[in-house]
Amino acid sequence: MKRARREFLGDWLDSSPRKPLVIRGARQVGKTWLIRDFAHSQGLELIELNFEKRPELESLFASNDPKEILLNLRAFTKSKIEPSTSLLFLDEIQEAPKLLGKLRWFAEDAPELAVVAAGSLLEFALAKHEFSMPVGRINYMHLEPLSFEEFLDAVGHQALKEYVEQYTWGVSIPTAIHAELMKVVREYMLVGGMPAAVSTWINSHILEKVSQVHFDLLATYRDDFAKYSGRLSTDRLEEVLSAVPRQLGSKFVYSQVNPQASSVSLRQGLDLLTKAKVCHEVLSTAANGLPMGAEVNEKYKKVLMLDCGLCSASLGLTIQQLQSVTELIMINSGGMAEQFVGQQLRTLFPPFVSPALYYWQRSKKGANAEIDYVLQHESQVIPIEVKAGSSGSLKSLHQFVKQKKKKIAVRINSDYPSAGIVQGTSKSGAAAYDLLSLPFYLIGQLHRLIQQRSV
Repeated sequence: MKRARREFLGDWLDSSPRKPLVIRGARQVGKTWLIRDFAHSQGLELIELNFEKRPELESLFASNDPKEILLNLRAFTKSKIEPSTSLLFLDEIQEAPKLLGKLRWFAEDAPELAVVAAGSLLEFALAKHEFSMPVGRINYMHLEPLSFEEFLDAVGHQALKEYVEQYTWGVSIPTAIHAELMKVVREYMLVGGMPAAVSTWINSHILEKVSQVHFDLLATYRDDFAKYSGRLSTDRLEEVLSAVPRQLGSKFVYSQVNPQASSVSLRQGLDLLTKAKVCHEVLSTAANGLPMGAEVNEKYKKVLMLDCGLCSASLGLTIQQLQSVTELIMINSGGMAEQFVGQQLRTLFPPFVSPALYYWQRSKKGANAEIDYVLQHESQVIPIEVKAGSSGSLKSLHQFVKQKKKKIAVRINSDYPSAGIVQGTSKSGAAAYDLLSLPFYLIGQLHRLIQQRSV
């Protein structure tokens, strides 16, 4: 599987001065495989240490002198380890968090050695670290499940991937190609982007085997509960994890998770799952300008799962259900469509930026309105409406555009792409704006296509 982040890794390897790189991401999104594949592609000797499997390996780093550490590593691995042609990979570093503080010495005293650290529960180590983080001496890279484009490439649709990446406004997409891409969208909604699930789908094309992988992954996350629950009951974490797929696309309501449990404990459970990157919060913002995080209303949030494949498994969806309907609105009241879009939007952030998603809502008696996502494009705030089918009202979009004086908006649906000026009418008046309508399979090209219309 080719991962888009490999290009970022190549740039990092060639950078000067090069700093140690810390990869952040949920468990099983492919961090270890990516580094192994990258080291092989670059002809680097990989020195891989896994602190979850071998906690005692932390003793090799007792010194703050990289030269002494290298002596220890050479003796332990029985390898010469030439720094300029090697890559030191510190996997599951959250089990040895003090080593994060020691990365500064590699940046300062051994920059010729490429050093990568990764951890699946790294946020917990960073939140309670009792050591000095090497600020300014390390780089970060965030890794998500496979994007739709990466999925196309992995399942053998390289030509479709190239078609999507080369699409420009004004091109008429043939019905056969549109239908084939929408078929792969439905596949992705079931299989998702977790590498193990994608690999199983490639090798078997048997959904039951893919579902087994999904449930095994969910079980792995549940096994992790004990590691980060603290004094919080693992039952609360289990309840929140089970509730997220059911509440997709709606404001997350704690009373619908467990009416008998305190909202404080359920909120804490959601915070922990978010830190573990199993869930992702979409926060309500006033969206008056940038940064959008400065105008967040903490009382309102929607919650996505890490991956739509895990959602589908939790909801018990089957390939037959998705093939029997043309309107994705039928699946979980459109919640799966929002999950799909949000998951793709997370992959659009630069590798060094932690993805943050927002939405807009107006709660006023008799005049409620909601925009599914608001996204930053350069210095603009772009409203994005998700319509699971090929049609639907745009009242909220009209209202947002009029109120915020926007000139461009995006609609994601299952129809063919189109763009043009529309005259929107709402209670607050009329407004003309450029409406870019994109099918689900073009979300990955969103910034490029917005830019084309802006020129």
